[in-house]
Amino acid sequence: MAKVAVYNMEGKEVDSLELNDAIFGVEVNEHLVHMAVLQQLANNRQGTQKAKTRSEVRGGGRKPWRQKGTGHARQGSTRAPQWTHGGVVFAPVPRDYSFKLNKKEKRAALKSALTSRVAENKFIVLDELKLDEIKTKKFVEVMKNLKLEKALVVLNDMDVNVIKSADNVPTVKTAQTNELNVFDVLKYDTVVVTKDAVKTIEEVYA
Repeated sequence: MAKVAVYNMEGKEVDSLELNDAIFGVEVNEHLVHMAVLQQLANNRQGTQKAKTRSEVRGGGRKPWRQKGTGHARQGSTRAPQWTHGGVVFAPVPRDYSFKLNKKEKRAALKSALTSRVAENKFIVLDELKLDEIKTKKFVEVMKNLKLEKALVVLNDMDVNVIKSADNVPTVKTAQTNELNVFDVLKYDTVVVTKDAVKTIEEVYA
């Protein structure tokens, strides 16, 4: 089992914690991690782009000039793609970009992402993260104590004081254990997890 240090909010090491190898010590499957990130980005796409083809552009019903004898190239409509105000060739239409990964693949990808963070020493465990009030300044102090800038902070429950204090820090994102995903784990430089949240992750994914 991998052992990590546990820090308090002042940035001092107060304990150590053994992590479950079934989650934090698996063989990293880069392909599944890539697919999980791709899926999240694809599922977030709106897919609402639209342009009109020649059959959808208004007008152009009349042949602009007769077929022969004018010296012009033959034309059937002023809404053909080569005309100004004409339709678009192979115009994009609204579509759904989303695709599915099964539950097993999603879990394996998340375990791989967490394992890679632990291996790179970018996984920090806090004994607790509690604020008496909603105060961004206090949250920033905790981040400075831990010498962190860009971090994903994983909480065990909905702590409004911490979440709202972190909202004003653009380089930090908070998430609860049930919102944990591969994209966020990899996007932020460091994953900061409370001791309680580690227990919950191990219970759910082991």
